[in-house]
Amino acid sequence: QVQLVESGGGLVQAGGSLRLSCAASGSIFSIRTMGWYRQAPGKQRELVATITSAGSTNVADSVKGRFTISRDNAKNTVDLQMNTLKPEDTAVYYCNARIMIVATTRWDAYWGQGTQVTVSS
Repeated sequence: QVQLVESGGGLVQAGGSLRLSCAASGSIFSIRTMGWYRQAPGKQRELVATITSAGSTNVADSVKGRFTISRDNAKNTVDLQMNTLKPEDTAVYYCNARIMIVATTRWDAYWGQGTQVTVSS
């Protein structure tokens, strides 16, 4: 089984920065894509940013230029550097990964439990 554990959430003032980290562990053979999604109260979960094992990124327009996603393939970790945070960035941030576990040939989606990011004005 695979576990994704997020860290780095917290309370920050508008204009500040936070760095989220996600570590994948377990019977991992390969990780295709890792990324971050977020869900604000009363809203649907939305994509924030993703990154492939080759380093190709997909970043939501709402955070482009402020957030940077990065990845360490050797450590099976993905980070989200969040700068110039706005109150509308307040949400639970979830780590997501497309992972092939050992002894399989399928890619499955895994989710972390989420970490709260609160941006005060």
